[in-house]
Amino acid sequence: FQVQKYLDYVNIMSYDLHGAWNEYVGPNASLFDDGKDAELAAAGVYGSAQYGGVGYLNTDWAYHYFRGSMPAGRINIGLPYYTRGHKNVQGGTDGLWGKASASSCPAGSGLAKCGDGAVGIDNLWHDLDTGGKESPAGSNPMWHAKNLEKGIVGDYVTDYGFPADTKLTGTYARKYDATLVAPWLWNAEKKVFLSTEDEQSVGAKADYVVDRGIGGAMIWELAGDYGWNAAKGQYEAGDTLTSLMYDTFRSAAPYGARKSGADLPAEAVDVGVEFTDFKLGDSNYPITPKLRITNNTGTALPGGTEFQFDYGTSAPGNASDQSGFGTKVISSGHTGGNVGGLKGDFHRVSLKLPAWQSLAPGATVDLAFNYYLPVSTPSNWTVTIGGKPYALAGDLARGTTVVTPGTQTPTPTPTGTGSPEPSPSPTGGTGQCAAPAWDAAASYGGGSTVSHQGHTWKSKWWTQGEKPGTTGEWGVWQDLGAC
Repeated sequence: FQVQKYLDYVNIMSYDLHGAWNEYVGPNASLFDDGKDAELAAAGVYGSAQYGGVGYLNTDWAYHYFRGSMPAGRINIGLPYYTRGHKNVQGGTDGLWGKASASSCPAGSGLAKCGDGAVGIDNLWHDLDTGGKESPAGSNPMWHAKNLEKGIVGDYVTDYGFPADTKLTGTYARKYDATLVAPWLWNAEKKVFLSTEDEQSVGAKADYVVDRGIGGAMIWELAGDYGWNAAKGQYEAGDTLTSLMYDTFRSAAPYGARKSGADLPAEAVDVGVEFTDFKLGDSNYPITPKLRITNNTGTALPGGTEFQFDYGTSAPGNASDQSGFGTKVISSGHTGGNVGGLKGDFHRVSLKLPAWQSLAPGATVDLAFNYYLPVSTPSNWTVTIGGKPYALAGDLARGTTVVTPGTQTPTPTPTGTGSPEPSPSPTGGTGQCAAPAWDAAASYGGGSTVSHQGHTWKSKWWTQGEKPGTTGEWGVWQDLGAC
């Protein structure tokens, strides 16, 4: 829930969203939800007011989950160059959102119930189960799927244990759903469904990346891309899909470098926020971690002090608290279900210290935060003190300067990429400070204390060459105050 602050970027595994591990037949990596996902419908997601009707087995949802706490340019969506599929599919539209239940599961899978995965010529890239038998999954490189679509038996099938005179049964008709942005092959005679990718779907996903300023795409795996071999009259490994994305991305505007969708205050105060005490196991719904607020400034925060933050629209706008802080969503980038995609990136939340509860310097207060779909770390925090809004140092907002509330004087610990290093204090980290001056060439074990720019600093772990005052709230050096 809080890993993003440690990451330079994230590659989302936004595929394997449906497959033969269960009976629900659907796309491997649809871009959007269509409100008809049979697995989600069976779980009551669409009919639940708490879930807000938000379907989460799609790439757009996964992107917005991380967008809630990261700039768009630090996120890469995932694309599969392989198929997933079922056989003996019952119901659905050309197999889509049908069911395919298996009578037994692969040895060693640990599953008591699973889906009826496609096999044989429809499962070229199969794994073996722990008994050494083919694990049904409908897994194929995309070049093989293109040959199935065209009724071609490639000369490579002998390398996979099939005779050279192998014949295909039935017709593999290409289908496409524009709402999902998902193609598939449907063999009506065999009742086989194979979820695919091709130029139409990958082109739409490439445009999606460009339009939203996303960093790019991560592919599993390049060996599944296809190209046409005219001499042999068959598809083989190639670069059709990868070249399509390259041509789209090379002319795109720079990706998004801002985490917030709005301008945050230029001045920040040293108030810490963290989420802790997540419930583990199956009894974890609704999600109710403790939100811990720590006042690291020298000024008391009076009762009624307002905090605001954003969280991603991948979760519905119904966050609240159970501790009397009046947590409420005050604006939403998206409301209702997410058929065809989430429209905006953030919900904005307000909460206030209870009127009777001030927060003294150094003091901490906890509240039970409440939400219904997972969110990444809430971000883009502000706190209003004396009628003036500030950013929070711990949020690492780019370009902010840490100040003492009610003053215009920067403290020596800026946060965020691009923040200028403060001018040395009059003591220069020596003289009045008892701890030895920090030395860039020295190594320091955890718990070491040094002085630098008029403050005493304590190392949280081993470090060398990292200057105190530049590592931020979550970095190695803890500011113990002026000396």
